[in-house]
Amino acid sequence: MSDHFDGRRFFNPAGMDAMPFSKVPRMLFTRRTPWPRRVPVTRRPLPAVGPGDIAITWVGHSTFLFQTDRGNFLTDPVWSERASPVQFAGPRRVRDPGLSLDALPDIAMVLVSHNHYDHFDRSTLRVLEQRYHPLFVTPLGNAPLLRTVGARRIIELDWWQAADGTPVPVTLTPAQHFSARTPFDRNRALWGGFALQIGGRLIYFAGDSGYGPHFKQIRAQLGAPDLALLPIGAYEPRWFMQAIHMNLAEAVRTHGDLESRLSVAMHFGTIQLTPEGIDEPVRDLGAAAGELGVPPDRFRVLDVGESLLIH
Repeated sequence: MSDHFDGRRFFNPAGMDAMPFSKVPRMLFTRRTPWPRRVPVTRRPLPAVGPGDIAITWVGHSTFLFQTDRGNFLTDPVWSERASPVQFAGPRRVRDPGLSLDALPDIAMVLVSHNHYDHFDRSTLRVLEQRYHPLFVTPLGNAPLLRTVGARRIIELDWWQAADGTPVPVTLTPAQHFSARTPFDRNRALWGGFALQIGGRLIYFAGDSGYGPHFKQIRAQLGAPDLALLPIGAYEPRWFMQAIHMNLAEAVRTHGDLESRLSVAMHFGTIQLTPEGIDEPVRDLGAAAGELGVPPDRFRVLDVGESLLIH
């Protein structure tokens, strides 16, 4: 029992809950801006990482590769063609991953923020376990699903809990979202973001989240991130998405609430989950940043496959 768990299910303390499944058909029939069937991706060699350096490569959607002198880490790794229980139907990626699975370096740790199909890809996780036997770090309630892919080294965390025995210090942070793999397991597992201390720098990965007071709480408890990885896509229609996904104005406000030195956009332009066009998040991010006085170099958009090197 806690301020976000009633003994059976997790919930958002701010009172913003996801729409019930009965509203999903109405959302699915909202008029959609068509996406291209395929967008080419330029794959680039991974950067060399020296002592004290951090390289972060955007693989696509919410998947990032962290290269550090303490090991290599992945966030929400998804290499499958579809974010779906099956690979013959469901939301399909229009951009290939910016890095092939075979090009990955040795992976020491995998961070899994929650159990939605566009973040928890069993096929990819199974391959990672078979090849690297990494440490999996995830919110409470997700270990049973991880065990179905063969994962053996799992740490489950509650919000604000710091992990023991990870290559770098990791703390699970709150998020305003929900969990479900089916209509019958809603909110049985927790969701969240991750704060990592790497070489004296604070890196924050938000996972999926609607806008809420938790971002200022993260700043107050953990400090201002040197780098924040923030979602900017899948925000329409607002009547359905407001509780669980930020729009662009909210993403820029989150950048300010965190007092992030640099933010990088994610969760857009890879898989069409909602009605907005493929270019709308980037276009609207620039407009929102301008209206709120955030310089373009403080909230960046990477190309799929592009790396950011932090010395």
